[in-house]
Amino acid sequence: MMKEIENGVEEEEEEPLPLWALNHVSLLCTSVVDSMEFYQKVLGFVPIKRPGTFNFGGAWLFNYGVGIHLVESKKPDFPPKKELNPIDNHISFQCEDMSIVERKLQKMSIKYIKRTLEEGGAIIEQTFFHDPDGFMIEICNCERLTLVPLCHCSKIRLPSDLHNPPIALESAECDT
Repeated sequence: MMKEIENGVEEEEEEPLPLWALNHVSLLCTSVVDSMEFYQKVLGFVPIKRPGTFNFGGAWLFNYGVGIHLVESKKPDFPPKKELNPIDNHISFQCEDMSIVERKLQKMSIKYIKRTLEEGGAIIEQTFFHDPDGFMIEICNCERLTLVPLCHCSKIRLPSDLHNPPIALESAECDT
């Protein structure tokens, strides 16, 4: 392991955690049914089997290599967000055709805002909107940005399909 010297004191460099990928985002919701419908119809997530040992309402959805875990809460601790603010907490998904996103949101009468950025010659489009409980979602074409690490490159772990959760081929019939 490499050693760093800071203020004349030798310190061992800590190894990063052996993480593989983002597994899931857990969201409190007031109606699992409404939230499931939103995440399925708007974002294309698919319901998956949830462990039966949980003794609270909720649902699991999966797609794009990430899960969304909905946890039902009749009185959540969060104030509902009414204003769309791109610098507030949000989850973001990459998209290859931003015009499809806008058409779908318009068709479903979902309020959204758009933002366009230019960075190093790349044009980045972002669309922000809320789920039924006020959590903000961003859809973007941020893959156009070149990622430039600010730290030693050996700390960056590239994604590997080997570490994505397995998907059972013998699933139940899909009615969506």
